[in-house]
Parts: sequence; structure tokens; C-alpha cells
Amino acid sequence: MEEKGCCFLHDKKERSPEEYRSLINRLSRIEGQIRGIRGMVEKGAYCPDILVQSAAVTAAMNAFNRELLSQHIRTCVANDIRAGRDETVEELLKTLQKLMK
Repeated sequence: MEEKGCCFLHDKKERSPEEYRSLINRLSRIEGQIRGIRGMVEKGAYCPDILVQSAAVTAAMNAFNRELLSQHIRTCVANDIRAGRDETVEELLKTLQKLMK
């Protein structure tokens, strides 16, 4: 497997305990929001009320993505560029294109 700086191509990344906790906490809150929306649907809540909650989940996912992406750029991408692995820039651009659809 080709080494990719602090990451390995399509494998795992070692995260600091703080980064891990932050990401997991965000995901736990999002899971709670999703369960809340499901409950609203099950109880026949008014559509605009559900849509407001859905928009909140979208915003929370965007915040999660921003945090994860910024950590990726600061660690994996920066280390790979320093090591002369220019293909990481192409990988980053492809990732950004997917996020911006």
C-alpha cells in the first residue's frame, strides 16, 4: 500500500484524542437530530417544522465536513506536499469537487 504522509491511501489515519472526541461528539449530536426528525415524521409533524430541523442537520454536517477537511489539509495534505507527493493535491481537488455538488 502506498504511504500518504500521515494517512495511508484508502486506509486509516491516526487522530489525536482531541480530534477524535470532537468528531465523534459532532456525529453523536447529528445522530440525535436525525432521530428527532424521524420522530417528527412518525408523529405527523407539520412539514415546515421538519424542514427546519432538516436544515439544521445539513448545517451540522457541513460543520463536521469543514472540521474534518481542515484537519486533513493541516496534516495529511501538508505533510504530503512537504514530502513531494503532488498527487495529494489532485486527490484534495477531487474531494472538494464532491463536497461542493
